[in-house]
Amino acid sequence: MSQQNAAQLFKAVKQDQALKERLKATADSETFMKIAKERGYDFTIQELESEISKLSEEDLAAIVNPGWGPRRHINPR
Repeated sequence: MSQQNAAQLFKAVKQDQALKERLKATADSETFMKIAKERGYDFTIQELESEISKLSEEDLAAIVNPGWGPRRHINPR
């Protein structure tokens, strides 16, 4: 069930610009998780990482601060 919560959070982020900006401004995964739990989404870091791996590069860049998230979405030059 909690894996589903992580997926639902990413769906909600597409609809809620304020939530998207708040999550993107986080400095680390713990803060990201705290904000998600405040909004009623309960999941583990591993479940979060699993859902992140399913996102497109564009969606990932729109949600996760590149300072702490996986850097797959940053294309080296």
